[in-house]
Amino acid sequence: MQTRRFGRTEMQITPIGLGAWAIGGGNWSSGWGPQDDKASIETIQRALDLGINWIDTAAVYGLGRSERVVGQAIKGRQRPYIFTKCSLVWDEQRNIGNSLKADSIRREVEESLRRLDIDVIDLYQIHWPNPDPDIEEGWSTLAELKKEGKVRHIGVSNFNVEQLRRAEKIAPVETLQPPYSLLNRSIEQEILPYCQQHDIGVIVYSPMASGLLTGRMTPERVAQMPEDDWRKHAEQFQEPRLSRNLQLASLLGEIGKAHQVSAGVVALAWTLHNPAVTAAIAGARQPYQIEELAPALDFSLSESEIRQIEQFIAEHP
Repeated sequence: MQTRRFGRTEMQITPIGLGAWAIGGGNWSSGWGPQDDKASIETIQRALDLGINWIDTAAVYGLGRSERVVGQAIKGRQRPYIFTKCSLVWDEQRNIGNSLKADSIRREVEESLRRLDIDVIDLYQIHWPNPDPDIEEGWSTLAELKKEGKVRHIGVSNFNVEQLRRAEKIAPVETLQPPYSLLNRSIEQEILPYCQQHDIGVIVYSPMASGLLTGRMTPERVAQMPEDDWRKHAEQFQEPRLSRNLQLASLLGEIGKAHQVSAGVVALAWTLHNPAVTAAIAGARQPYQIEELAPALDFSLSESEIRQIEQFIAEHP
């Protein structure tokens, strides 16, 4: 199985990892609607069977539910790398807030270890750089947790270059997790070049634009989404963008058809074509979904196919 060196860490990770956001289910502000835990466990175990060697989750996904399910799924299995995140906290009324205070992060890491039922977290990430004035306190705390052996490696998510520089003054930023897809290319100008220059490993999230570029999304499916699926009212899932996005997905499907792979695999391969990207997070809620995406473990696009995609983007801004 092909692996890639993950930035400054000693980890060798597969080009795609399993994203566990959606298996947190619904009933929280960024939920994906109802989800069956049994299906989630089967999906995780199928991903491991296919050779994927890392799982990305977060405490806030399902307000602890995703981490608990991941912990159940890996029990008794050869342990994959486990990546999770801190800084988004919630109260008894399920209201979500931000904290980068040391005492909060120390409480969060203990709760994540308990839910995941593991002794050490392979990569612990600050989920969002909020509140901005507390970045230094939060990052200093992660550096301390690494020294104490609670976590093996530390990284950040959703940071800009200025915030990365601030963190680097305290301790090396080993990894970054930003959003990146054909529908969201904002990191190309500054963030990816900075990461490449400083050997910061990059794992991108939402490479298939939260399902829009999988080839399975339709206007009817969007209309039928439950109210607790955050995508139902997201701008990219509304007209006029929806029709254009589904046109792009159709093109990816045509390119994939020649290789007997899905549009989702092509969308993943497009992000992996960027030399600054180490790997991409592939979200899945059912075993068949990760089976469909598994060819992305060793699939790449030709330069002519990349140009074909870029031409579409240029003609349909």
